[in-house]
Amino acid sequence: MLKSDIEWPESRRYASDSEWKPIGFFSEGLCNATQFDLLLGFFASSAISVLSDGFAVFLYNGGRMRLVINDILSEEDKKAINRGHTEKYLPAFDLSNLSDIIATLSERDKHFFDCLAWLIQNERIEIKIIAPRNEIGISHTKCGVFSDGLNKVAFDGSCNFSKSALIDNLESLSAYCDWDGGTDKARVMNIEETFNNTFNGGNENVRYLSPDKIKTSISSSFGQKELTQLLKDECSLLSQKRNAVLPSSILHILEKAHKRVTEIIQRQEETTIVTNVHDEEPRFPYPAPKDYQIQAFENWRANKQKGLFAMATGTGKTITSLNCLLEIYKRNGYYKALILVPTIALVEQWERECRKFNFKNIYKVCSRIPGWRHDISGLKMMEMTATESTTHSYIIISTYSSFCRPTVFQDLNGFPRQKILLIADEAHNMGSGLMLQKLNLISYLRRIGLSATPERQFDTGTNEALQRFFGCSDNEYTFSYTMEQAIQNGALCEYYYYPHIVHLTDSEMLDYIEVSSKIAKIMGYTDDDSQDILMRLLLKRKRIIHKAANKKEAFREIITKRWQEKGNLKYSLIYVPEGMKPRGQKADVYELEDDIYDNSDVINIDDEDKHLIDEYTAIVRDVHPHVMVRQFTSESNDREEMLKEYAEGNIDVLTSMKCLDEGVDVPRSEFAVFCSSTGNPRQFIQRRGRVLRLHPDKRYAVIHDLIVVPDYFSEDTYNLEKSLILGELKRVREFASLSKNFHESVRILDPYLKKYEISIFNN
Repeated sequence: MLKSDIEWPESRRYASDSEWKPIGFFSEGLCNATQFDLLLGFFASSAISVLSDGFAVFLYNGGRMRLVINDILSEEDKKAINRGHTEKYLPAFDLSNLSDIIATLSERDKHFFDCLAWLIQNERIEIKIIAPRNEIGISHTKCGVFSDGLNKVAFDGSCNFSKSALIDNLESLSAYCDWDGGTDKARVMNIEETFNNTFNGGNENVRYLSPDKIKTSISSSFGQKELTQLLKDECSLLSQKRNAVLPSSILHILEKAHKRVTEIIQRQEETTIVTNVHDEEPRFPYPAPKDYQIQAFENWRANKQKGLFAMATGTGKTITSLNCLLEIYKRNGYYKALILVPTIALVEQWERECRKFNFKNIYKVCSRIPGWRHDISGLKMMEMTATESTTHSYIIISTYSSFCRPTVFQDLNGFPRQKILLIADEAHNMGSGLMLQKLNLISYLRRIGLSATPERQFDTGTNEALQRFFGCSDNEYTFSYTMEQAIQNGALCEYYYYPHIVHLTDSEMLDYIEVSSKIAKIMGYTDDDSQDILMRLLLKRKRIIHKAANKKEAFREIITKRWQEKGNLKYSLIYVPEGMKPRGQKADVYELEDDIYDNSDVINIDDEDKHLIDEYTAIVRDVHPHVMVRQFTSESNDREEMLKEYAEGNIDVLTSMKCLDEGVDVPRSEFAVFCSSTGNPRQFIQRRGRVLRLHPDKRYAVIHDLIVVPDYFSEDTYNLEKSLILGELKRVREFASLSKNFHESVRILDPYLKKYEISIFNN
């Protein structure tokens, strides 16, 4: 990050005769930016040798580049190119004559052009070549802008893009950071406007030459290397340079770049699955289990092989539980498991994870899998005839709804009770409907429950029943791995959190006041009829907040700004508002297999909701014609393909209501907008976890949260309004407390905290 990860001189001035040298500015900028706009007079090969040190890291960050460069070179420069002189005597060259100078390039220079070719091949660079309109003089501007999607740093000065300018000459440049205040922010905007004016063809003092020949030449002359190989090349080059004769301050900067690229390579290796088609034995699919995954197994084993794992979304609950199954195999020579999941999509996802461990004989039980009854009957027959020397290994994956059916329950509950490991994914679902009634009938002794939010809201009795079932007591989980721990340990990525206050429209405010007044009048009554009316009124008021019309305009501003800063909306998740039905009414369990499974937390999708998701999707589509957005809903028949296209960057934005809550793996997501004012802790915790999953090409995530706070204050409803604010605060505090910009994110609520005399820290 430009603001937090770079040490800046107080003067913001870089000079070659000082500790803060221009080369340090460019190297640090490349290692911490995602956008680099450069307006130059000279583009010299000697600079390439230096600036290649951070280029691959820039690509890894998702970097995009725009270049405006001069085509004019002196006759001496061209002669130097033809003579093939060394870097010391090669001050500049003409990119259009690239084929004539490839032989003169060093390994480091070629690395730069490999990176440049990668940008061209992936359509992440734009080049404009300019020449003086009257053939007099040259374009001698040296300025540009680094951006990381959150902050911008502009620069301007006498510094040419050559080695002599960056290291040897008495050159200088001044940097302007947009977080330094109004004046510097204005300078950033001015330099940005200057660049955009020239880049977009608005500079009347120059003429524009076609860059197509240069792009084609670079693309064809330099490699088809993958980003991973470019990172490894850069790491090798940085290692070689440690013994070079350079000022200590520059060596320090290069050491930082080396450390950064090494960390990236290690992270990529850790997330690369080790595959060996000839390996028939089950094995851990990654280099090694994490320390916390090993600890989870030890805690589970010490607890008589029972346990409830409370692990933050995105920290590898699936892998942690399958590692326990792998340890059983190592000790006993077999593996037998029954895995229960809430959705059919998760049946498929768990199968994929099991196969990564090289587990075989996987049986899937749900309504969409034909013939599973025959397979299960055959498996039970094998178990009945098995001996100690012919022990079979297998895994059964079933939805909760199928497992609850009487005949299916009888079949799946009839395997060896001491050998089967029961894994309950999203284990809070074990406390719903028919599943809760089955708890005491489940015979298997080995048990693991997995959930980021094991406790069910407002349901103490069920929570206690689940804790007993999984061998927990006194509200202590067998293993706990919080989001704070995960972020600190690098198991989840860091994030920035931006809450946005949204106000009700005049008509919404009138409805809100009317409903609030009715609520205040009936609050003291405890009879059943009054409680039923109260519940309906509370839900009606919540719906007004949930679907506040001004959310759409706030959302439009957020994504438009994102487009302007980053140039795309790739890897974005949008949670749009959805409606609600009171407890006890039938909900549309669109993610579940059928209505036999009762989930009182499910939020209904009606025609109005479908219209609403269309509106939010249209807002995304209107940002730019090139933005590809899809709705990820229960009616999407190609959800697996959609997720694949999203991960590959072919789909930029997914809009959804609830389908992206449980079990959907979207690690590439790095930008999210929560338009749904959910008060359900499980929802917002799971949604945040979706965005914080690690990915080799992601450094941090950005979350925007729309918060509706009514502009209403009366003595009769004061306590009601305070209660509503406290509900919103719970979510804001949860999100803000672990963000990189905590103080900035909570400052927006200050007026409301003072108004209701509450503290975000104590409530």
